[in-house]
Amino acid sequence: MTPQRILLVGGSGFMGRHASRALTAAGHQVTVLARHARPGDGVTFVTCDRSDTAALARALEGLHFDLTVDFLAWDAADVERLLKVPHAALGRYVMISTGQVYLIARGSEPPYREDAADADLIDAPAEGSRDRAGWDYGVGKRRAEKVLLALRGTHGVRAMALRLPIVQGAGDGSLRLWAWIERMLDGGPILVPDAGARPIRHLWAGDVARAIAWLAEHDAPRQAFYNLAQPETLPLRELLDRIAHAAGLTPTFVDVSWEELRAAGFDEDMAPYSGRWASRLDPTRAAEEWGFATTRVGEYLPGVVHWHLEHRPAASHPGYASRAREREFARGART
Repeated sequence: MTPQRILLVGGSGFMGRHASRALTAAGHQVTVLARHARPGDGVTFVTCDRSDTAALARALEGLHFDLTVDFLAWDAADVERLLKVPHAALGRYVMISTGQVYLIARGSEPPYREDAADADLIDAPAEGSRDRAGWDYGVGKRRAEKVLLALRGTHGVRAMALRLPIVQGAGDGSLRLWAWIERMLDGGPILVPDAGARPIRHLWAGDVARAIAWLAEHDAPRQAFYNLAQPETLPLRELLDRIAHAAGLTPTFVDVSWEELRAAGFDEDMAPYSGRWASRLDPTRAAEEWGFATTRVGEYLPGVVHWHLEHRPAASHPGYASRAREREFARGART
């Protein structure tokens, strides 16, 4: 296999670092475009603010790549600005997208297949509401995908998008997994909305990296959009039990309905993965067309939990601010 020249836009972040390591280990030449360099990663850095059109053009002028993977395309302008840089050859283009494009599509039902994102938009939640932020994120990604699709159709740009659910892995800075581990570590009872019945289907960051390495080494797939997700779906409560087992902890879980929690003034921040903005994807297309198999949760989760325990963050997840009230509420719920 001939080593490929690969550009990772925003590749200094959580998933980008996993991809960089997988690509360099496979012998590819990796360049990372980011605001700040991270010395010691074994890659070439190009530093600039990708929202600055002139700076982006200067940074990429004369550079040639076989594949570009974009971790930071939040809206249409981000894709247009990058793919229309003059005097640069970006090769095939892969946008890292999100399962939230399904959550803003009217009438879509999980597990979501790729064509479910084509439906009309649901109505926008009220400005300033918690749901509006999730809606805005999904709408921005959907607009970015539409530009990708238009450039693919009218200009022959070899472009595609990977749609991802919640991604688990070492280096995850979202603090969502840590939110549960920190509650388990403090020894208090843990509120579990709706008995933890909500179905969960996440993805390991190592599989994102493997998918990108696969794309670097194979011809472009024929479709524009592909979901990636772990093979199995499990209820939130089972995920929590597995986290506790991996951490060597025996927490006390208290089942309570969302209606009771909301009536008591709690919101979805106190229970990551349990809210409406966590998508559940169907990964059949990539499995059938690429033969791509993702990793089961039992294989990757213990290592991810151990990483969090060994690299405890300085700050708590924002939802942990309600922890004292949660413990008080749990005591009342158990009496």
